[in-house]
Amino acid sequence: MARLKLGIPFAILLAAAWAAATRSPAATAASGQGKLRFRVLYTASHLPSEAAKVLPQAHGGFAVDRRPGRGEIYFALKGAGILQISAELSRVRLLETPAELKNTNLHNTAIWYTRSGAAYLSFAANEAGRIYTVSLDGRLVHTLPPPTPGTDLGHPAANDYLAGAGNFVPTDIAELEERFYITTGYSNLDFVLTARLAAAGPVRIEWSDLAFGGRGSAPGQFGTGHGIAVPPGTRFLEVADRPNSEIDRFTRYGQYVGTLKTPPGSLPCDIDYSGRYAVVPALDGPDRSKGAPIYIFEDGKLASTILPKEELGLANFRHVHHAVLVERNGRLYLIAQAWNPGDFAILEQVSD
Repeated sequence: MARLKLGIPFAILLAAAWAAATRSPAATAASGQGKLRFRVLYTASHLPSEAAKVLPQAHGGFAVDRRPGRGEIYFALKGAGILQISAELSRVRLLETPAELKNTNLHNTAIWYTRSGAAYLSFAANEAGRIYTVSLDGRLVHTLPPPTPGTDLGHPAANDYLAGAGNFVPTDIAELEERFYITTGYSNLDFVLTARLAAAGPVRIEWSDLAFGGRGSAPGQFGTGHGIAVPPGTRFLEVADRPNSEIDRFTRYGQYVGTLKTPPGSLPCDIDYSGRYAVVPALDGPDRSKGAPIYIFEDGKLASTILPKEELGLANFRHVHHAVLVERNGRLYLIAQAWNPGDFAILEQVSD
């Protein structure tokens, strides 16, 4: 057995091993079924050097600006800052990021728009227990602190939790009709809490009296309410209930209306939509030996299962933390992020 060379710091060896694992596999490798098969287009080498250095600790997600004529994708990496992927996916640039945001983990990203057409990004900062809102150039415009004891969150269990000094750990945020829905699955609370846009110029967000969910396995409860999204063209909220292998749907008033089941044994982290397709990244799949899958549903039915580690050779994709789906010039692309270790890849639909 080869001996470890003396004098080489362990951190350097670890970084070298991680970098080797991100090397692009053969371009011909594809994963998925039918028309929804994908191959690797870009790997971590596509990122700015400041982002690549901290990528192994990645623990976040993406937001797509889906307005006509736009298409940029945003995410953040602790130690680097907020990043913007260009609409055509060919460039990734690091935005100037306030130190307060750069030095904490921004667990997930949401993009939203005011009535006047201004666009903002809001981040669920799980370590800081804050919701940070920035302009698209990275300027911090608002910080929503944890709700204080005595704040009426609209549910006795949530109010009692705060009164008992329970911790606030946001994991994701979605906006619908000037109300923000915030998942808290990393805390014992595990409710969806809400806040409202009190003013748009300047931005001011305040806690509101609507909360729903709670920890459990009954309909409308969560094992871990991890990610949240608004299906396009609807007034529904969908929450990824990770341990229960499902996506739960609610009205904007918090009423449970149904569930999308994912394969048994999978751990869905979130859901994202592009047209008739929904993409569900999973922290684990039914077969742990193959690495975590990315599921694509078409009109509510499972249509394709992509295995980045097993079939595309992306060794660090043992757990998929987030993924979004976009269409460019008639072709679909998956932008995905792994966790523990963190990694990044853009996958391109394989044409027939």
